[in-house]
Amino acid sequence: MANYDQDQMRVRVGAGDAAIDQGLRSYMLGVYNYMAGALAVTGVVAYLAFTMAVTQTSGSLELTAFGQAIFMSPLKWVVMLAPLGMVLLLGFRVHSMSLSAVQTTFWVYAGLMGLSLSTIFLVYTGNSIATTFFVTAASFGALSLYGYTTKRSLSAMGSFLMMGLFGIIIASLVQLFLQSPGLQFAISVLGVLIFAGLTAWDTQRIKEMYFAGDDASVAGKKAVMGALSLYLDFINLFLFMLRFMGNQRS
Repeated sequence: MANYDQDQMRVRVGAGDAAIDQGLRSYMLGVYNYMAGALAVTGVVAYLAFTMAVTQTSGSLELTAFGQAIFMSPLKWVVMLAPLGMVLLLGFRVHSMSLSAVQTTFWVYAGLMGLSLSTIFLVYTGNSIATTFFVTAASFGALSLYGYTTKRSLSAMGSFLMMGLFGIIIASLVQLFLQSPGLQFAISVLGVLIFAGLTAWDTQRIKEMYFAGDDASVAGKKAVMGALSLYLDFINLFLFMLRFMGNQRS
């Protein structure tokens, strides 16, 4: 009888573990789907904005009226700062917003980022942008897989990386005034290393955020915010790698 009870307990525990594993896989799949969708929106908006902003004449690019507005007029500051405003809105108001409002804000943010990032097509060739994107995607996938599967806690590394991130921000502000090639190279190298590490750390952190008892709204908001973190890691890793791999237009 005792053996029967123990066997029944093992069955119940095993079934519970399986349910948690299935829930975690579904949750992480949602995170990656949100992130992939946001990258697609950003890429499409960036390319469409570029095609509307320039016209090619005798092999050279010239800005259209739309391009003058978003790249040269004071409106460019709105284009540059609007994504930051959306991130701050999500960060401070996510708990009081409905799930649909969080999702809508996330997609609008991805579109605004595309508008802001359309400038890279003015600087780099399309082939080098595509190549860098696929290299970034492969690197991101490997790093995120490591963060998901490793049994080692990355919390200590995360604290160090966040300090490095603030260091990059300060150095970038200094670079605006110094315009030093050496400092720019150092910032680019550190940027790649830091966001590579943040990709693994954020993946583990997002995985640990999962709780089987969350209702649909809370779980959905966690998935969106997790996707936002990984999206930012991917975009920044891509931009820093583009400085090394990108071929500038002549």
